[in-house]
This record gives sequence, C-alpha cells and structure tokens, in this order.
Amino acid sequence: MSSPSPPPPPTPTTHQSEGEEDRVVVVENFNGEKLVGFLHETGSKQLVIVCHGFRSTKERIPMLSIAAAFHTKGITAFRFDFAGNGESEGTFQYGNYRREAQDLRAVVQHFHRNNREVIALIGHSKGGNVVLLYASMYNDVRTIVNLSGRFNLERGMETRLGKDFLQAIKRDGFIDVHNRRGKFEYRVTEESLMDRLTTDTKGACLLIHENCRVLTVHGSKDKIVPATDAFEFAKLIRNHTLHIIEGADHEYTSHQDELVSYVLNFVMGELRNVKGTNHESASCSKTVKRIDSRM
Repeated sequence: MSSPSPPPPPTPTTHQSEGEEDRVVVVENFNGEKLVGFLHETGSKQLVIVCHGFRSTKERIPMLSIAAAFHTKGITAFRFDFAGNGESEGTFQYGNYRREAQDLRAVVQHFHRNNREVIALIGHSKGGNVVLLYASMYNDVRTIVNLSGRFNLERGMETRLGKDFLQAIKRDGFIDVHNRRGKFEYRVTEESLMDRLTTDTKGACLLIHENCRVLTVHGSKDKIVPATDAFEFAKLIRNHTLHIIEGADHEYTSHQDELVSYVLNFVMGELRNVKGTNHESASCSKTVKRIDSRM
C-alpha cells in the first residue's frame, strides 16, 4: 500500500551564468579527511545532498539518477563519498553511523558557508539511516528522504559475518570479511560492530522534529532490507510519508523512473510550499505545514 502521489512540482527559477559548471568538490571532515563529491551545478541557491549506502559510492544508482533529475529541474545536487569509501580519504569502518552523520554535517556546513540553502538530504540504504540520524541531531534541513533504510540494525549481519559472529568477534576481537571468491574485503572490529548495534534507530526517529518532512521509499521486492522496515519508520516519525514501489529491488534497478519521479515531486512540492509562505530558513522548525500519512 502506498500513499497518494504529491502534487506536480513547480518549475524553479534557475540562475545559470557563465563559468558555472558541474565539478568535483572536496570537503574536509572533522577528522581532517578529504571527502570527494560531485556537484551538478545549475546556479540555483537551493541544493540537495545525496548520500550512498554501505560499501557503495556516489557513482552507483540511484545516486546518479536522483542527482541528474534535480539538475534537469534546475536544482543543484551534490553527491559525495563518505570517509573510507569511493574516492574519499580515510579507512572503511563497519557500523560508523554517527561518524557518517558527522561527515554529512561537514558537507552541509560547507554549503551553508557558500550561501547555499540545503533543501533536502536524500540517503539510500545505510545512507537513509544517516540522513535520519542527522535530522535527529541537527534539525536544520526541512526535508529528509530515506530510500530503503534499515530500521532493525541487528538484522542483516549474519549474511556478511556468519551465523556465530558475536562469539567469533568476542573470541578474536575482529572478523575478516571475504567475497565469494575468497578475496579479503574489510575487517570488522568489536568496536565497529558495537557502533552498529548501539545506534538507536527508534530513538533517532522519535527525536526528529514534527515540522521536518520525512519521506520513506522502499521496494516491495527488496531482498537486502525487507519492506517491513519501512513501516516501522512510518510508525515512529511524526511527519512521515511512506511510498512502496511494487516489484522494486534494493537499488530500484528496473524502477528508476518511478523512484526519481516520486522523490522529485516530494522535495519540489516542499520548495513550492516554502516559497508560498515566504519562509527563508532551511530549518525544520521554520516550516509549519505537516503531512501525516502513516501506514
């Protein structure tokens, strides 16, 4: 079951001038690591930030599709690699939800300093958890989009770490994860495992301000994160819209058009609402319209 589609988005005013072009942008995080991202520049003051998931990068779908769609509509989009992923500096760490929320904070502040209005944070899979965690901590972006995020972080670990992973990590202090060909991919330490297990998804959802609009999108055929997780977010987040895409997998491989259309309409609809009420701040607390379509 899915919620009704939002109204068609408005066409924004774009101020593209000579010399403005798509480009790589590097932002230093709070640990001195360089986060590498790509800016789809339109010249608009408004900007959306797109976040990838677990062991993914800014170059994967749906990050590319969503950023390109906003660019086409005249809104600048920025997609970047979290520390330890893709082109960014740092060492990959399992868990790391709070650290990635801090990476996102550094990116948001970078654009604020450059007189940009961050109108939405969009995260896929683990990135969905990160943008929700960010919203619970900072409350300065009015629209949050969670694509295929996992609610129950205790699930999904046996597939990667083995059935007896808790006993193994307490015995050895770490677990080395290999791919199907036996090649080493990454090490999970007890500290990084506990980071995941102690990340309070429920608590974060309850802390998100009621005037911050949250959209959760999930595929009904997602085999990595079950669609039932999406309904858990809907139960707890006060200002929440849920949309289930029938037949879609975790990356919406064959459903990119529907995904992009719904996300675009949701975010652009809020932009229209803000323009209509002369709100100038990107803060959730400055937005008074509430949408409540809990499932």
